[in-house]
Amino acid sequence: MAFALRNQNDSEVAPMADMNVTPLVDVMLVLLIVFMVAAPLMAVGVPVDLPKVAAKQLNEQKPPIAVSIDAEGNFFIDQKAVTSESLFDELNAATENDKERRIHVRGDKNVTYGKVIEAMGKINASGFTKVALVSEAPAPSAPSPR
Repeated sequence: MAFALRNQNDSEVAPMADMNVTPLVDVMLVLLIVFMVAAPLMAVGVPVDLPKVAAKQLNEQKPPIAVSIDAEGNFFIDQKAVTSESLFDELNAATENDKERRIHVRGDKNVTYGKVIEAMGKINASGFTKVALVSEAPAPSAPSPR
């Protein structure tokens, strides 16, 4: 907000040259909110009555395959123990050769970094592209007493 300080003795009042932008900002914020609320309503298409079909869904969501590495460096597919050499074949069998299946790699926090990279390398060499590392989220901390 702009204002000018004047002396009591000044007989001539100089016009204020500063523009008050507070009302402009208020109006712009209201317009922004109106457009944010109205934009999703304008994106809706023409209402149509869609036909019923007996086809199955295109995105069949299968649960991800878990590849685990325990503290000793042993590999597991879900709960089945596998060797490092047979990881490729067992993974293809578990996913039924579906290369679009999600793979979750779960490594023990005490296992060496090289074992986790070895597992990810074998999974990548198998042709799987949807590979994710799984970690545990920290427990929410209790508020401290004051």
